[in-house]
Amino acid sequence: MTTTETSTLVTRAGERRQRRSPARGVRGRSPFRGGWYVVLFLGPLLLFYGVYFLYSFGILGMVSTERVGLTFRNAVDVGMQNFVLVLEDPTFQRSLINTIVFGLFSVLVALTLGFILAMMLASGVRMRRLFYTVFLLPSLIPMSLFATVFSRMLETRDGAINDGLRNLGLGFLAQDWLGDPTAAYVAIGILLTYTIGLPIMYYTTDVAQVNASIVESATLDGASVWQIYRIMLFPLLRTTHITVILSVILGSFRAFDIIYFSTGGQPGGRTDITGTYIYKATLGLDRVGYAAAASIIVLIIALIISVVQIIVRRKAS
Repeated sequence: MTTTETSTLVTRAGERRQRRSPARGVRGRSPFRGGWYVVLFLGPLLLFYGVYFLYSFGILGMVSTERVGLTFRNAVDVGMQNFVLVLEDPTFQRSLINTIVFGLFSVLVALTLGFILAMMLASGVRMRRLFYTVFLLPSLIPMSLFATVFSRMLETRDGAINDGLRNLGLGFLAQDWLGDPTAAYVAIGILLTYTIGLPIMYYTTDVAQVNASIVESATLDGASVWQIYRIMLFPLLRTTHITVILSVILGSFRAFDIIYFSTGGQPGGRTDITGTYIYKATLGLDRVGYAAAASIIVLIIALIISVVQIIVRRKAS
């Protein structure tokens, strides 16, 4: 991509944003001038979700202090014992570390590869619609399906990855992707790299808010493509970076389908995250209370991250 193409990046994005902007009223006022409109349309939905979540959290909190199975019969009150056992379990600690590590890896990929690809696509590179489809496809299909196909490709004997390496004469690179811990981590890294569609959408949308004259002035002054990306656009999209970072980290706590349908936590639970750990905990005898305690701990951690997100975004604004 040339410097000229880069200079048109923000201009084209801004034009698309202007074309898509809705028309305002005659006097520039919103047609919804009364707060009761919000209550009328969102009230029933908020009531439904409020009762649903409050009831769910209440049941979760009650069960977390009991030793009980899936039938919820003959429950035994154990107080805070479940929470202590969860926090002391090395398997839970490893799953929590994996969740954070996978999230940080996804953040690194999003801030580097995702940012560069988004800028290239927004600048009008050829065949950009095809590239949008390729990178956004994992975000548009069920991740369980995507991860299942990827898991089939990881099969040691007849998986597509190892077969492809052997056909290319690179059989020495074939790995036991689901049996070796290092290979399993590499496989998850490849899978997470291909799920950067949402960060690309964030960057592509927010670059439209950048003043095009800044990029044009830098181009006239002889700035290179890399300088425009690194010195100008990357700092200007600071708020977008914060959104991407925190959304990706929170998304790592909801990546159950990615891990469960790809590696299944193998080998030996080395690649488990908190979601797969909690799911497996519910399958044990009288372990529902234990799983509920683990869920509450993970929920508290996610809420802390959400609070940090709100504080950081307000300061950045």
